[in-house]
Amino acid sequence: MKKLIAIALLAVPCASFAGHLDVIEMKLNQGCSLASYLAVVKDFNEWGKGYGYKAEILVPLQRANLETFYWVGRSSSTESFGKAWDAWRDALANPDSVPAKLNARLDACGTSLNRSGMDTY
Repeated sequence: MKKLIAIALLAVPCASFAGHLDVIEMKLNQGCSLASYLAVVKDFNEWGKGYGYKAEILVPLQRANLETFYWVGRSSSTESFGKAWDAWRDALANPDSVPAKLNARLDACGTSLNRSGMDTY
């Protein structure tokens, strides 16, 4: 019984600290530099602040494929990520919205190869 209580007490704090990672493997499009892509990410992060979403770019220094890199978006929870995603997706319908303009810039500069969503503890 003591073991069950100990496990329950340890599990509760872990669940309350679950974050969310949005991981996208990317490849730069021809004619776009990493510096250009990072400028778009900086502008994206300005938009993301209002939704608790921040993106970082991971560029490999050593591995078999040095042509791809990773977009890692961080949110405090999967629920928080969902709210940001809903706002982003809904705004794409308006070509004059900030998300639509950012999305056009992101698409012009990079190609998404693979995407994963993960909870973090």
